[in-house]
Amino acid sequence: MCWKPLNTIEPIVTIDKMEISTIQLSKETKKKISSFGAKGDSYDNILNKIYSMAVKEQLREFLMSDEGYISLDEFEKEVNKKWPRSK
Repeated sequence: MCWKPLNTIEPIVTIDKMEISTIQLSKETKKKISSFGAKGDSYDNILNKIYSMAVKEQLREFLMSDEGYISLDEFEKEVNKKWPRSK
């Protein structure tokens, strides 16, 4: 086995090159955001998790909304009014 001196070891982790932005938060908001993460999570990772959860919740609310819809029983009554069955 061949050992390299410490000063020649290449980094194991590479960081994606992305644009970084700074946002200002109150300490209270920062504390609330950090409560969504685990030890070692970056705020970027935590905020992406929160965003994903919010998108899923909006989709769920949209799909499960009964706004503008009627029940099957109401639909059947309306159909029977418009097109009564002939005897």
